Amino acid sequence: MPAPRFVLDTSVAFPALRFHGGQLAWLREAWQTEQFIPLASPATASELLRVLAYRRSGLDENLQRELAADYLPWCETVDVPDDTVVPECRDPSDIPFLQLAIAGKADALVTGDADLLALAPVFDVPILTAREAQERLMDA
Repeated sequence: MPAPRFVLDTSVAFPALRFHGGQLAWLREAWQTEQFIPLASPATASELLRVLAYRRSGLDENLQRELAADYLPWCETVDVPDDTVVPECRDPSDIPFLQLAIAGKADALVTGDADLLALAPVFDVPILTAREAQERLMDA
């Protein structure tokens, strides 16, 4: 059975990368052991790089590059057509993740973002918390 394809929004990808012993550290091991395939688009990769570069994150440029290298090479890159239609959402920065989930035929969009989780009942791709994604992987 092929590994599931997940879109990780920045609210889960960043802490999975940044905090090795944190609640979301399991995600890093899971993508690196190919328990799931993370999907990325140019827009979602740019968003992650932007967040890694936040001054308040306290990451110098070398650590930013190292963390990006722990994630992006594991991702399957998806070209997302500009006309990919998604439901209206409160935060425009969430749109690329929704578009990626559709264009990439993701098995789930994994997030901790309340705006994205609110769309779960109306979105064609399952929107899961990290805990729900972990349970899904353990049941597979």
